[in-house]
Amino acid sequence: MERSSRGVVIKPPMEDVTAGRVFKPDRRFYYKEFFIAAIIWLFLWLCLLGCLALGSLIEATDSGTPNWIPIFWIIFYDWLPTVNFWYAASSIFWFLPILIGIPLYVRNFEYSVISKSGTTMPEIYVKKGLINVTKKHVPFRTITNIASRTGPIDRLFGIGTVEIETAGYSGGAQGGRSPEEKLEGITFYEEVRDFILHELRRFRDPYVTGTEFVHPRDEPVPRLSDSLDDEILITLREIRNVLEKIDSRLEKER
Repeated sequence: MERSSRGVVIKPPMEDVTAGRVFKPDRRFYYKEFFIAAIIWLFLWLCLLGCLALGSLIEATDSGTPNWIPIFWIIFYDWLPTVNFWYAASSIFWFLPILIGIPLYVRNFEYSVISKSGTTMPEIYVKKGLINVTKKHVPFRTITNIASRTGPIDRLFGIGTVEIETAGYSGGAQGGRSPEEKLEGITFYEEVRDFILHELRRFRDPYVTGTEFVHPRDEPVPRLSDSLDDEILITLREIRNVLEKIDSRLEKER
C-alpha cells in the first residue's frame, strides 16, 4: 500500500494556466495578407516593365533614329511576352511559398484575456510564430498604454489591431517607440481594447486611454501566487521605505 502511494505523481492542470479562452484572428486577416502580397507582386512587375521601357527608350535614342517611338513600341512588344513568362515562372519559387505560408503562419496566432472559467486573467496571453513559436504573457500591472489601430487596408476588410505597451519594453533595436505586443486581425478590436482598459483600472487608477504614459500610484503590488516578480517588487519597496526612514532620521539629527 505504501509502495503504491509513493508512485502517485500529482500534476497541476497546466493547460488551465497556460491560456484561457483562446480566440484567433478573423478570416479577413488572411484576405488582408493575401491582398498585401498581391500588391507587392504587382509593384515588382510594374518596376520590371518600367526598367524594360527605360532600356528601350535609351536604345532608341542612342541609335540616332529621329522617329524612335515606333522602335520603342516594337522592342517593348517583342520583349513583353518573354518578360511576363519568366516573371510568372520565377513567381513560383518566391510568390507561391508566400501564399502557402500566410495561412500556416496566421493559423498559429492565439490570443486570450479571459480564463477558461470565465473570470478575468491577470495577464494577456499571445501566441505567434510558425518555426519559432513564441508564447508571451503580459501582466496587466506592467501595461502602460493601450491603443487600437486601423490602417486603410484594415478598414477595407473591417478589422483592427490592439497595441500593448509596457513600462520595461525598450521599443526595438533602434530605440524607437513600438508596441511590445499586438492583437492583430480581429473584428471586435474596440471591445477588446475597452475590456483591457476596464481591467487595468482595477490595478491602477486613473488610467489614460490615449497615447500618454501612466505613472502608477504607490499602491500595494497585486499578488499573484508563486510569482517571483511580485516578491522582488515588494522587497524593493520595503527597502525604499527603510531608506526613506533613515533619511528622515538623519535630517532630524542635523
